[in-house]
Amino acid sequence: MTRKTSIKTHRQMVDAWKRDPEFKAAYAELETEYILLRELLLARQRAGLTQSDVAKKMGTKPPAVTRLETALSDNRHSPTLATLKKYAQAVGCKLEVHVVPSKARRRIA
Repeated sequence: MTRKTSIKTHRQMVDAWKRDPEFKAAYAELETEYILLRELLLARQRAGLTQSDVAKKMGTKPPAVTRLETALSDNRHSPTLATLKKYAQAVGCKLEVHVVPSKARRRIA
C-alpha cells in the first residue's frame, strides 16, 4: 500500500507553523530581518544582477555577498549599515532606515 504525501508550499508550511505560539513568537522576533532580506534579494533581482555582479560593484568578493544575504536569514551575523548601503548602491537603490513606534507602545492622548 502506498501512502500519498501532500506537497505543501513554503507559505503553507509557514502558515501551519505559525499556529504554534513558540514558533509564532520566534518568527515575529525575526520579522525585520526577513523583510530586509526579501528587499535585498528583490532589489538584486530587479537589477538583473548576480551575486558576483554585486560583489564587483561593492568592491568585494562573491562569498561576501553570499554571507551578507544568508546572514540575515540565519542570524549569524549582523551586517553594518555601511555594508547595507554599499549593497543598496550596487543594485541601484538607496538604503533608508526608519524608526516607528511599536504597536504595543502606541497610546492615544
